[in-house]
Amino acid sequence: MERRIGNKLAVCAVFCIFLLSCARQPPPPPTPLPFGLKSQRPYQIKGVWYYPLPSAEGYIEEGIASWYGNDFHGKPTACGEPYDMWAMTAAHKTLPLGTYVKVTNLQNDRTAILRINDRGPFVAGRIIDLSCRAAQELGSYGRGTARVRVEAVQVASEYHVGQETYWKVDPLPSFRYGNFTVQIGSFRNEANARRLRDRMATRFGDAGITKATDAKGNLYRVHIGSYFDIDQARQEAQRMKDRGFVGSFVLAVEEQGQQ
Repeated sequence: MERRIGNKLAVCAVFCIFLLSCARQPPPPPTPLPFGLKSQRPYQIKGVWYYPLPSAEGYIEEGIASWYGNDFHGKPTACGEPYDMWAMTAAHKTLPLGTYVKVTNLQNDRTAILRINDRGPFVAGRIIDLSCRAAQELGSYGRGTARVRVEAVQVASEYHVGQETYWKVDPLPSFRYGNFTVQIGSFRNEANARRLRDRMATRFGDAGITKATDAKGNLYRVHIGSYFDIDQARQEAQRMKDRGFVGSFVLAVEEQGQQ
């Protein structure tokens, strides 16, 4: 009997040692999310194709910011992680996923550093969709929208002095110059695309069509202009919006043949 009790005690001791050793071992680090893997892939929303910029370097833009919250909370973002309406994140149509941006509310000068982890907003005239918390930090939560400046940043370090929070940011080097054009429309019907292309060519002298293919078939994207300065391309995109082409936006020129 004593021998059996001694064997049981020995087994229990070994088991307890095993449990303690497991408790001391830190859990394995979580598998990192594949940020950026989808950031350069063209995508389509409501019949419109969007082409992410090849780099965030030198990106500065002013326009209207909106915010999105509970209806999307917990749902997958464009980079694969669940959307957290209380995180300091934002959605942008063309900046590479994972880009950090400094957003300034031009109506009250409040600023915040946000990480781009989603795509949007797909509403004409809006350039960025803020998380709920970001909208609160910037003071645009109540109104719903605000005019903002969005600047890509390279380094963002948070400092606390008393009750105040400060950010030290270093801007990315200039990426103003490259090959850009302005997309003004996309069509399933090639004849419609050609008619718009011909009409624009008489006004601008430089209009083209780029053909793409998706699960629904062919898509013909009409674009105008050839710009080496992204600021000039943005100005032209805004002029086209003012003329009624509300979906106009700047895109990087692809190495494809034009028709």
